[in-house]
Amino acid sequence: MTLHVNKKGIRVLGIAESFRRDQEKSVLAGVVMRSDFIIDGVAFDKITVGGMDATEGVLHVFESLQRADINVMMLNGCVISWFNIIDIKEVYERLRIPLICVTYEESEGLEEHIARHFEASERDFRIEAYKRLGNRVPVRSHDNFDVLIRSLGMEKSEAATVLKKFTTHGRVPEPLRVAKIAARAAFRGFSGLEV
Repeated sequence: MTLHVNKKGIRVLGIAESFRRDQEKSVLAGVVMRSDFIIDGVAFDKITVGGMDATEGVLHVFESLQRADINVMMLNGCVISWFNIIDIKEVYERLRIPLICVTYEESEGLEEHIARHFEASERDFRIEAYKRLGNRVPVRSHDNFDVLIRSLGMEKSEAATVLKKFTTHGRVPEPLRVAKIAARAAFRGFSGLEV
Protein backbone atom coordinates (compact mmCIF):
# COMPACT_ATOMS: atom_id res chain seq x y z
CA MET A 1 0.00 0.00 0.00
CA THR A 2 1.45 3.38 -1.00
CA LEU A 3 1.04 6.09 1.58
CA HIS A 4 0.25 9.55 0.25
CA VAL A 5 0.88 11.66 3.34
CA ASN A 6 0.03 14.92 1.60
CA LYS A 7 -3.31 13.68 0.25
CA LYS A 8 -6.06 16.05 1.39
CA GLY A 9 -8.46 13.39 2.63
CA ILE A 10 -6.02 11.11 4.47
CA ARG A 11 -7.77 9.20 7.27
CA VAL A 12 -6.15 8.05 10.50
CA LEU A 13 -7.54 5.53 12.94
CA GLY A 14 -6.36 6.55 16.40
CA ILE A 15 -6.69 3.96 19.18
CA ALA A 16 -6.34 4.75 22.89
CA GLU A 17 -7.41 3.09 26.14
CA SER A 18 -8.77 3.86 29.57
CA PHE A 19 -8.40 1.58 32.58
CA ARG A 20 -8.07 1.28 36.33
CA ARG A 21 -6.05 -1.41 38.08
CA ASP A 22 -8.99 -2.39 40.26
CA GLN A 23 -11.15 -3.21 37.22
CA GLU A 24 -10.93 -6.46 35.26
CA LYS A 25 -11.48 -4.84 31.85
CA SER A 26 -10.28 -1.68 30.14
CA VAL A 27 -11.87 0.12 27.20
CA LEU A 28 -10.22 0.63 23.82
CA ALA A 29 -11.63 3.41 21.66
CA GLY A 30 -10.88 3.88 17.99
CA VAL A 31 -11.56 7.20 16.26
CA VAL A 32 -11.34 7.65 12.49
CA MET A 33 -10.30 11.22 11.72
CA ARG A 34 -9.72 12.95 8.39
CA SER A 35 -6.87 15.43 7.97
CA ASP A 36 -9.43 18.27 8.15
CA PHE A 37 -10.19 16.96 11.69
CA ILE A 38 -13.64 15.67 10.79
CA ILE A 39 -14.44 12.50 12.75
CA ASP A 40 -16.21 9.94 10.63
CA GLY A 41 -16.02 6.74 12.64
CA VAL A 42 -15.84 5.48 16.22
CA ALA A 43 -15.54 1.93 17.60
CA PHE A 44 -14.93 0.34 21.00
CA ASP A 45 -13.69 -2.91 22.47
CA LYS A 46 -12.76 -4.22 25.90
CA ILE A 47 -9.49 -5.92 26.83
CA THR A 48 -8.20 -7.46 30.04
CA VAL A 49 -6.28 -5.31 32.52
CA GLY A 50 -2.94 -7.11 32.91
CA GLY A 51 -3.87 -9.59 30.16
CA MET A 52 -2.29 -10.26 26.78
CA ASP A 53 -5.27 -9.61 24.51
CA ALA A 54 -4.46 -6.04 23.40
CA THR A 55 -3.45 -7.14 19.89
CA GLU A 56 -6.82 -8.81 19.30
CA GLY A 57 -8.57 -5.79 20.80
CA VAL A 58 -6.87 -3.42 18.36
CA LEU A 59 -7.71 -5.71 15.43
CA HIS A 60 -11.32 -5.98 16.59
CA VAL A 61 -11.66 -2.18 16.78
CA PHE A 62 -10.39 -1.91 13.20
CA GLU A 63 -12.56 -4.75 11.88
CA SER A 64 -15.72 -3.49 13.58
CA LEU A 65 -15.43 -0.20 11.67
CA GLN A 66 -15.69 -2.06 8.33
CA ARG A 67 -13.66 0.61 6.57
CA ALA A 68 -11.43 0.27 3.51
CA ASP A 69 -10.37 3.94 3.50
CA ILE A 70 -8.12 4.11 6.58
CA ASN A 71 -4.65 5.22 5.50
CA VAL A 72 -2.74 5.06 8.80
CA MET A 73 -3.28 3.52 12.23
CA MET A 74 -2.01 5.39 15.31
CA LEU A 75 -1.69 3.72 18.70
CA ASN A 76 -1.40 5.62 21.97
CA GLY A 77 1.35 3.35 23.25
CA CYS A 78 2.18 -0.32 22.60
CA VAL A 79 2.11 -1.42 26.26
CA ILE A 80 -1.33 -0.55 27.60
CA SER A 81 -3.80 -1.58 30.30
CA TRP A 82 -1.11 -2.60 32.78
CA PHE A 83 1.46 -4.46 30.64
CA ASN A 84 -0.97 -5.71 27.98
CA ILE A 85 1.43 -5.62 25.02
CA ILE A 86 0.23 -4.94 21.47
CA ASP A 87 2.11 -7.01 18.89
CA ILE A 88 2.46 -4.20 16.35
CA LYS A 89 4.11 -6.49 13.79
CA GLU A 90 1.10 -8.83 13.86
CA VAL A 91 -1.28 -5.87 13.56
CA TYR A 92 0.65 -4.55 10.56
CA GLU A 93 0.99 -7.97 8.90
CA ARG A 94 -2.72 -8.69 9.25
CA LEU A 95 -3.98 -5.28 8.14
CA ARG A 96 -1.19 -4.01 5.87
CA ILE A 97 -1.91 -0.44 6.94
CA PRO A 98 0.99 1.82 7.95
CA LEU A 99 1.16 2.03 11.71
CA ILE A 100 2.61 4.55 14.20
CA CYS A 101 2.83 3.77 17.89
CA VAL A 102 3.31 7.02 19.83
CA THR A 103 4.71 7.50 23.34
CA TYR A 104 5.67 10.70 25.07
CA GLU A 105 8.30 10.03 27.77
CA GLU A 106 11.84 8.70 27.71
CA SER A 107 12.36 5.58 29.82
CA GLU A 108 14.96 2.92 30.48
CA GLY A 109 12.52 0.26 29.32
CA LEU A 110 9.94 -1.89 31.06
CA GLU A 111 11.80 -5.16 31.66
CA GLU A 112 12.36 -4.46 35.37
CA HIS A 113 8.73 -3.45 35.90
CA ILE A 114 7.50 -6.59 34.14
CA ALA A 115 9.89 -8.77 36.18
CA ARG A 116 8.62 -7.22 39.42
CA HIS A 117 4.94 -7.88 38.70
CA PHE A 118 4.81 -11.30 37.00
CA GLU A 119 5.87 -14.88 37.79
CA ALA A 120 8.72 -16.49 35.85
CA SER A 121 6.98 -18.04 32.80
CA GLU A 122 4.59 -15.10 32.40
CA ARG A 123 7.45 -12.66 32.96
CA ASP A 124 9.65 -14.22 30.27
CA PHE A 125 6.79 -14.32 27.76
CA ARG A 126 5.97 -10.64 28.34
CA ILE A 127 9.59 -9.48 28.26
CA GLU A 128 10.04 -11.31 24.95
CA ALA A 129 6.88 -9.64 23.55
CA TYR A 130 8.14 -6.27 24.79
CA LYS A 131 11.58 -6.74 23.16
CA ARG A 132 9.91 -7.63 19.83
CA LEU A 133 8.45 -4.11 19.73
CA GLY A 134 11.92 -2.76 18.92
CA ASN A 135 13.38 0.60 19.81
CA ARG A 136 11.54 3.90 19.76
CA VAL A 137 12.87 6.81 17.74
CA PRO A 138 12.33 10.50 18.50
CA VAL A 139 10.28 12.58 16.06
CA ARG A 140 9.45 16.28 16.15
CA SER A 141 5.68 16.41 15.89
CA HIS A 142 4.52 19.99 16.38
CA ASP A 143 5.63 23.25 17.99
CA ASN A 144 9.03 21.76 18.89
CA PHE A 145 7.49 18.89 20.85
CA ASP A 146 9.25 15.56 20.47
CA VAL A 147 7.43 12.25 20.68
CA LEU A 148 8.85 8.75 20.56
CA ILE A 149 7.55 6.40 17.90
CA ARG A 150 7.73 2.91 16.53
CA SER A 151 6.44 2.71 12.96
CA LEU A 152 5.80 0.02 10.39
CA GLY A 153 4.96 0.37 6.70
CA MET A 154 6.29 3.93 6.44
CA GLU A 155 9.51 5.88 6.66
CA LYS A 156 10.32 7.94 9.74
CA SER A 157 9.94 11.12 7.64
CA GLU A 158 6.44 10.02 6.53
CA ALA A 159 5.48 9.27 10.13
CA ALA A 160 6.72 12.74 11.13
CA THR A 161 4.63 14.34 8.36
CA VAL A 162 1.49 12.48 9.48
CA LEU A 163 2.07 13.43 13.12
CA LYS A 164 2.54 17.10 12.23
CA LYS A 165 -0.57 17.07 10.06
CA PHE A 166 -2.71 15.66 12.87
CA THR A 167 -1.27 17.56 15.85
CA THR A 168 -2.73 21.01 16.48
CA HIS A 169 -1.21 21.82 19.88
CA GLY A 170 0.92 20.08 22.47
CA ARG A 171 2.32 16.69 21.60
CA VAL A 172 -0.69 14.36 21.38
CA PRO A 173 -2.07 13.90 17.84
CA GLU A 174 -5.78 14.69 17.59
CA PRO A 175 -6.93 11.15 16.66
CA LEU A 176 -5.27 9.87 19.85
CA ARG A 177 -6.45 12.76 22.01
CA VAL A 178 -10.08 12.27 20.92
CA ALA A 179 -9.81 8.46 21.21
CA LYS A 180 -8.55 8.89 24.79
CA ILE A 181 -11.51 11.15 25.63
CA ALA A 182 -13.91 8.60 24.10
CA ALA A 183 -12.24 5.70 25.95
CA ARG A 184 -12.51 7.55 29.29
CA ALA A 185 -16.18 8.35 28.71
CA ALA A 186 -16.97 4.77 27.70
CA PHE A 187 -14.98 3.37 30.62
CA ARG A 188 -16.99 5.47 33.07
CA GLY A 189 -20.17 4.16 31.45
CA PHE A 190 -19.05 0.53 31.18
CA SER A 191 -17.04 0.03 34.37
CA GLY A 192 -20.08 -0.90 36.44
CA LEU A 193 -21.43 -3.35 33.84
CA GLU A 194 -20.81 -7.06 33.40
CA VAL A 195 -18.45 -7.82 30.55
